[in-house]
Amino acid sequence: MTSNKTVSVLLGAQWGDEGKGKIIDYLIENHKINVTARCQGGNNAGHTVVANGRKYDFHILPSGIISPTCFNVIGNGVVVNLDAFFSELAHNGILDESGWEKRIMISSEAHLVFGVHSQVDGRQEDSLAAKNKIGTTNRGIGPTYSSKCFRNGIRVADLMADFEEFSEKYRRLVDHYKKQFPSIEVNVDEELGRFKIHRQKLADLKLVGDTVGFIHEQRSAGKQVLIEGANGALLDIDFGTYPYVTSSNSTVGGACTGLGVPPTAIGNVIGVVKAYQTRVGTGPFPTELFDSDGEKLQSIGKEVGVTTGRKRRCGWIDLFLLRRSAVINGYTAIALTKLDILDTFPTIKVAVGYKHNGVVLSSPPAQANAWGAIEVEYKEFPGWMEPTVGVRKYEDLPQKCREYIGFIEDFIKVPIVYIGVGAERESLIVRQ
Repeated sequence: MTSNKTVSVLLGAQWGDEGKGKIIDYLIENHKINVTARCQGGNNAGHTVVANGRKYDFHILPSGIISPTCFNVIGNGVVVNLDAFFSELAHNGILDESGWEKRIMISSEAHLVFGVHSQVDGRQEDSLAAKNKIGTTNRGIGPTYSSKCFRNGIRVADLMADFEEFSEKYRRLVDHYKKQFPSIEVNVDEELGRFKIHRQKLADLKLVGDTVGFIHEQRSAGKQVLIEGANGALLDIDFGTYPYVTSSNSTVGGACTGLGVPPTAIGNVIGVVKAYQTRVGTGPFPTELFDSDGEKLQSIGKEVGVTTGRKRRCGWIDLFLLRRSAVINGYTAIALTKLDILDTFPTIKVAVGYKHNGVVLSSPPAQANAWGAIEVEYKEFPGWMEPTVGVRKYEDLPQKCREYIGFIEDFIKVPIVYIGVGAERESLIVRQ
């Protein structure tokens, strides 16, 4: 029995913001990736790629859009804000590149994000007590997924079909939400006018299609497909720190349901991990630092959210959670990013276990309130106190640095193949 495993999946293994864009860029340039595909999330994600002498900020576009040899898919599992989609193309200079429209396809089965969804997002967040706020991006992502599950969502295919029927569905959706939140103000005619323009652009540029069939054809032809997850595994709607999570499956299963790719096609699952830990918004963060070390991580690491502009909370890497992430996703390789940020720390800690009310845990708490009573067990490492930015071979890293990497690798039982030591494309160590 043989299988055509031409699909690789790249996922954030923590709470997002791990530097996935850099690793995707490397893989595209060095592993002959033919297709990059987004499988879930919306423009609440944020990928930064530094290449071609400039910095690109992506929120909904697949990172492969900057490569002239790579086709890009926005799958059925993504919720699509068309205002953001066209704005992002312009912001990153993609519209100035010849033939860009021939390298991207949006699934006709993807659900649309409307302005009313963003307003509902804000209203729902405002209605929560301070201690219960989720810390959403207010991009309307959660309410759009709610519409999808409530079965009153509107898909790209609806927009591309009869516009009068689309308009009627949209008006019903607005009425549905106004009954829940009477203070919502929506200029229905104005938004419908924008969507009519979007509809024409999508049709003229032939940007909408059957992404399931397209990816299947590419796989059958032996082409390499790289699926990039948004957010991070610890924000997964099922396996994350619920309810402080995103609204989709950001673990490996989302790659299958969000693109129609069978599990048997997946050959590699790469987990992207920072050498420390960050989180944007509220929610549990047992290793969070509130001292000078935390401030130092935030400052040196330039830890500001690409999507929100909010400062990221910072702390030591949590191997207890990372091991859980590896169990769920079955990582075949780890990409450890931003190692150089730790170059000037005399002491570095890693979390290796949890206790709850004095009881040693074998898995993270499933109940939200339990996180507040977590006691973290740490292992300390002496810092290497040497710059790693210019290093390109693993053997040339400081001995103490290699010991730190080796401990992480041994603890989670997954090989660390890629090591980021700087923001630029070239600042990457690859262990063969």
